[in-house]
Amino acid sequence: MSFPINRMRRLRASDTLRRMMREISVSVDDLIYPLFVAPGLDVKLQVPSMPGVYHFSVDAICEEAKSVRDLGIPAVLIFGLPDHKDEYGSEAYARDGIVQRAVSRLKNEVPELVVITDVCLCEYTSHGHCGIVRDGEILNDETLDLIARTAVSHAEAGSDIVAPSDMMDGRVMAIREALDDHGFINTPIMAYSAKFASGFYGPFRDAAGCSPQFGDRSSYQMDPPNRREASKEIALDIEEGADIVMVKPALSYLDVISDARMSFDVPIAAYNVSGEYCMVKAAAQAGYIDERRVTTEILTSIKRAGADLIITYSAKDFAHWQRNV
Repeated sequence: MSFPINRMRRLRASDTLRRMMREISVSVDDLIYPLFVAPGLDVKLQVPSMPGVYHFSVDAICEEAKSVRDLGIPAVLIFGLPDHKDEYGSEAYARDGIVQRAVSRLKNEVPELVVITDVCLCEYTSHGHCGIVRDGEILNDETLDLIARTAVSHAEAGSDIVAPSDMMDGRVMAIREALDDHGFINTPIMAYSAKFASGFYGPFRDAAGCSPQFGDRSSYQMDPPNRREASKEIALDIEEGADIVMVKPALSYLDVISDARMSFDVPIAAYNVSGEYCMVKAAAQAGYIDERRVTTEILTSIKRAGADLIITYSAKDFAHWQRNV
């Protein structure tokens, strides 16, 4: 049947009808809020390139985590800025490293909050790469032990989920075996499975202090044009033991999220990254867009594409908006 019998506008006539007919909705339960923990005492320092995002010292991060919990956001993703960097990123897997201390404190003071830890070396290495470097080459297999040691140290500190972001081949298996060997058989792995070598990471690298000192990360992160390869990366991570897989960035890779949802029966996370966040913030501050409307539309598009979980710097803003509907 066709017009005038079929009139699609009938079910759009009021806000109540539109809400009833809505196929996808984003909830605070879907969101994960990133937090940056930095050296010092009583530190809450604005990240210059990321409005509304801060560095927190270990003693200050719990108050922020409590505000996240009170807004109903179920989880945080922790990134660390160390006191010291070296060739091998040794602060990443130190028992008294900054992430390890922050996790221990968070689980003691805000136990109901799910604490996820980013597992990588780039914030901790003097060269800014995600693995061991020799003669200008980022070494894969030699890096795996350090990545696995980092994951175990996070689990020992109390991390609920470990999230390897380094993109070394075989790191999920190395982490799974190491966790199991140390008795952490129930600690899930959320793998950054399809992580692209993207230009949208710029503000994050400012926040985390992890820009490469030479070259870039294109030899280990995915080439942006490659869609089929992303499915292969995800399949390999699942085979190696990933419990949750991630696509990063989210907004420019909605097709990859959709492919993953159609192909794999595991939880899928998507990272609404710093560049995506900052573009919206900048346009809103200039008066060009309605921040609330555009942010909600972006998060909805990520959920519609198939993501179960969304890591976003907008999580607190979204939670406030939802409370004020």
